Amino acid sequence: MTIFMVFTVLTSLSAVEIDYERLGDVLQVALPMTALGMSLTLENDYNGTVQFAKSFGATVVATQVLKFSINEKRPNGCSRSFPSGHTSAAFSGASFIQRRYGWTYGLPAYAIASYVGWSRVYANAHYSHDVIAGALLSVGFTYLFTEPLSSSDVQVTPIARDESYGLQLSMRF
Repeated sequence: MTIFMVFTVLTSLSAVEIDYERLGDVLQVALPMTALGMSLTLENDYNGTVQFAKSFGATVVATQVLKFSINEKRPNGCSRSFPSGHTSAAFSGASFIQRRYGWTYGLPAYAIASYVGWSRVYANAHYSHDVIAGALLSVGFTYLFTEPLSSSDVQVTPIARDESYGLQLSMRF
């Protein structure tokens, strides 16, 4: 009986037309709200709440300043394409979750944020560079304002020196 129910659900899902853009719209709000919720309730983490507010606030302000300053046309002809606000919001939540609470929570959050970025390009609302810029902007502010809650065996840190950019990976054995 269980196998039949699973087969029926899978068959039904394959017949449903997924609205990728609308799902991206929802997830770009859900990720930062999840990050805030984790700091307020699950971890009872007041310092994390303050750090999230700083990183998310800086991300939103910087995104809007860049959108209005650069005013790049979108693929669909509308204005203010650069950087992607949906992507910066989603990656702000995902990067906070990863930075503050570790990769166990962060990896699925980054996967969801990546979906949001993909949905913006798929919907013809942004170019790939808009999405990449939104992601990098938010991750940068998160790493600037957020400290890990507890030490982890794996740390990934963005680095920028002179004309070199990259990620530093360190492991504790």
